[in-house]
Amino acid sequence: MADFSHLDKEGNPTMVDVAAKAVTERMAKARTRMVLDEAILQKLESDEIHTKKGPVFQTAILAGIMAVKRTADLIPLCHPLNISKSKVDIHVNDAREIEILCEVRLSGKTGVEMEALTGCSVAALTIYDMCKGFSHNIIIKETRLIEKKGGKSDFIHS
Repeated sequence: MADFSHLDKEGNPTMVDVAAKAVTERMAKARTRMVLDEAILQKLESDEIHTKKGPVFQTAILAGIMAVKRTADLIPLCHPLNISKSKVDIHVNDAREIEILCEVRLSGKTGVEMEALTGCSVAALTIYDMCKGFSHNIIIKETRLIEKKGGKSDFIHS
């Protein structure tokens, strides 16, 4: 098994040194699924839930994009990155779950998996915050990387 990349020889946390890496095109996509109480789903109109705080999905999209840009401030060993694209999409899937997709791109020396995962996570937390007035019966049930390109290897969730 490979060593943990964020630990030095003594086992102390360290930021990975990417100085010698080549700049390449990097992309990551992540997904979060949520289950909302039926009382909340009944508020769904034209793929959007409206609350006193505003449109839920539109607000969560903005929160997800902002989170992508602030990932290095939230996750201690992440590098600050110059993101070239951040897109968050939120919809209700066939299982009546809320599905949040986040895609992040850049040209750089390190990947953007953490940024995509953070974007999905913060978007989900924003939906929770905006909908908890209707019901606390909300489940954030799955956050995962679904695709990455660039760097040492590519990955696609099958």
